[in-house]
Amino acid sequence: MGNSVMHKIIILAVVLLCQNLFAAEQAEDDRDDEWENSFNDQPVIPEIVYPEWFKKSFLELPEDIKEAVDEGKKGIIVYFGQKHCAYCQALIDKDFGQKDIEAYTRQNFDVIPINIWGSNDVTTPDGQIMTEREFALRENANFTPSLIFYDAQGKQALMLRGFYPPYKFRAAMEYVERGYYKEEFLRDYMLRADPPPKFEISDMNHEDFFIPPPFALDRSHFPAQEPLLVFFEQQDCHACDVLHSAPLEFEETKKLLTHFEVVQLDMNSDVPVITPDGQRITAKQWAEQLNLFYAPTLIAFDERGHEIIRIDSVAHVYRLKSVLEFIVRKTYITTPDFMTWRFDSIFGGKKLPPIEARDDRNNNVDDASQGSR
Repeated sequence: MGNSVMHKIIILAVVLLCQNLFAAEQAEDDRDDEWENSFNDQPVIPEIVYPEWFKKSFLELPEDIKEAVDEGKKGIIVYFGQKHCAYCQALIDKDFGQKDIEAYTRQNFDVIPINIWGSNDVTTPDGQIMTEREFALRENANFTPSLIFYDAQGKQALMLRGFYPPYKFRAAMEYVERGYYKEEFLRDYMLRADPPPKFEISDMNHEDFFIPPPFALDRSHFPAQEPLLVFFEQQDCHACDVLHSAPLEFEETKKLLTHFEVVQLDMNSDVPVITPDGQRITAKQWAEQLNLFYAPTLIAFDERGHEIIRIDSVAHVYRLKSVLEFIVRKTYITTPDFMTWRFDSIFGGKKLPPIEARDDRNNNVDDASQGSR
């Protein structure tokens, strides 16, 4: 009898423990959901402070790669950011702020910050010398934060533009750290790690401005009257649900969308599509061809079917509105780089603000040569 009672007590304790663990996980999920839905992506005040473990570098990246490899790491991550970027703050708080992500990053990579408006000289992994801003422009770091992963040979393994939630960010780091980038696209790795559920297309969020099928989007023979905006989404997608809340409910965004032909596609479906360049394929095949790995991804095409810009990371009210303005105003024709246009719109065409000297450049040379953090 005593053994039976003890057995029941143990079972009850295990059940309670599991319930508590589930409740804790659910609470964490709820906090993430609440954060995503309440995320304010306007410029943050005060300026962003980098984690203390980011590497203090002279921006001689070939040397930084060598030092990282000598320490047993896989390579470096070059972080392109700016002082008041809400998405940069989200990356630091929500991704690098996770203890497991911080530990995993520090074990496998050195992180080197680049100010996208900076005038400090950078020696790039391929041996070019240019300013921070020129480097950011060359690498098309349109959305901050942008991260470029360089492997031990100084080759670009992956580039991420924008902020991704922690589970996606972890997977992207593993993709590089475990060498999968040598064998497959990130999209294929993500699908293999987290296969999408199968639903009917009618289960996705609907908007009145979406053009119904058939999706005849060909613009290669005759130009259209308006630019095209394609929403690549999928079922059971929390990030898609967030996009259809505040960002698409913002009145200024709704007005801007009236200047587009807007189409929604399930990126995992076999729905037939005639693409802007005239191909007859399925939505899934098109998404594969475009190497899309994040839902939702928004891609804009001009009247002749040429891609203008894409948003393949988290985008809330401020960023989405800015991208739509960039297209509607036809600014991309004279200023094809979104980053340059954003600078001009913020600073009114003024010269770049003066860049203060980095404190770490005044450090003892011996400290800096050892990659002190």
